Amino acid sequence: MAVISIRPKPFFEDKNRAFWNLQSLGWLGALTLRGLSGIANGQPISFLVPVLISTVTGYSLTLLMAVIFRELVKQRPLVTWGVSILVVLMAAGMSAFIDAWVFSTQNRTSDTAGLQLFLGAFYLTFTLLGAWSALYYAINFFLTIEEQANQLEHLENQASSAQLAMLRYQLNPHFLFNTLNSISTLVLLKQTERANAMLSRLSSFLRYTLINEPTAQVTLAQEVETLKLYLEIEKMRFEDRLRTVFDIDPAVARARLPSLLLQPLVENAIKYAVTPREEGADISVTAQPAGENVRIIVSDTGPGLHDGDFDPILSTGVGLANIRDRLFQAFGERQSLETRSMPGGGFSVIIEMPHVTEEQTKVAA
Repeated sequence: MAVISIRPKPFFEDKNRAFWNLQSLGWLGALTLRGLSGIANGQPISFLVPVLISTVTGYSLTLLMAVIFRELVKQRPLVTWGVSILVVLMAAGMSAFIDAWVFSTQNRTSDTAGLQLFLGAFYLTFTLLGAWSALYYAINFFLTIEEQANQLEHLENQASSAQLAMLRYQLNPHFLFNTLNSISTLVLLKQTERANAMLSRLSSFLRYTLINEPTAQVTLAQEVETLKLYLEIEKMRFEDRLRTVFDIDPAVARARLPSLLLQPLVENAIKYAVTPREEGADISVTAQPAGENVRIIVSDTGPGLHDGDFDPILSTGVGLANIRDRLFQAFGERQSLETRSMPGGGFSVIIEMPHVTEEQTKVAA
């Protein structure tokens, strides 16, 4: 049996409906309170007539006040507050006049008593309408701040998504140019079968990059499969000189990370460990749990930092700086990236990031 989940909507999601609900419930509460208070003090049932008329008057006047306040909110503060006070005074005077006239007509009091009734009603009505106005502006201020915060969050998300897209698009051209150059070379050498095979693998790899959004996260298992697809292309260039080893602990296979995060690390290793050496090099990718984190190590058996004048950190122009930025965008301060070079040769990049699965991401959302 399918279960329909009912998610409560925010009270102020529909501002117009929220206003009418508050307006109606507020004045109904005022009517009930004044009526029960009068009856408790021994007033006759006829006392409810002026109370009802007073409530209807207040309800109607506050509707007019709301229309005026809606325009005053857009003005300068001095104009807003000055005109608002005048509006409350005028509304309180009108309401007090009607209350005093109804009570005088019902009880036939003298002119002096009528003036006292007006002043008393004016004080009470001014207090009530002043409180209503203060609540109106307070709610309006709250909704304005909340709307601005939502807009700011939306803009920040857009900026973050744009930055992530820019960072990932920096990764693709370097590899693409190298591969197309290799295919061109194979065509010139009339090795059409190898050229077709490399082109087919390139097509599969690019299809993956187009399917996945630049800001998307994938599982570690998916990232490794994509990396293997990339390495199949590179192995056609380097053959036995490129040797790869993968050691992925099943416990972290479902951990999520930014798409194509590891590809530039392997690309660096190929460029500075495999390419310059006739015997090539081994490239290994390992992933294992590290407490509540995932530790990923991409290492090679190349010359490292101690043989030659190259620097893998600057190898692609965007290389590790790019990866650091993408990690920070995805995990904030809860990640780290470290590089190590061994005295006898070899270079490693060690990434630690939170072990977050798709289920945890959905729960958090």
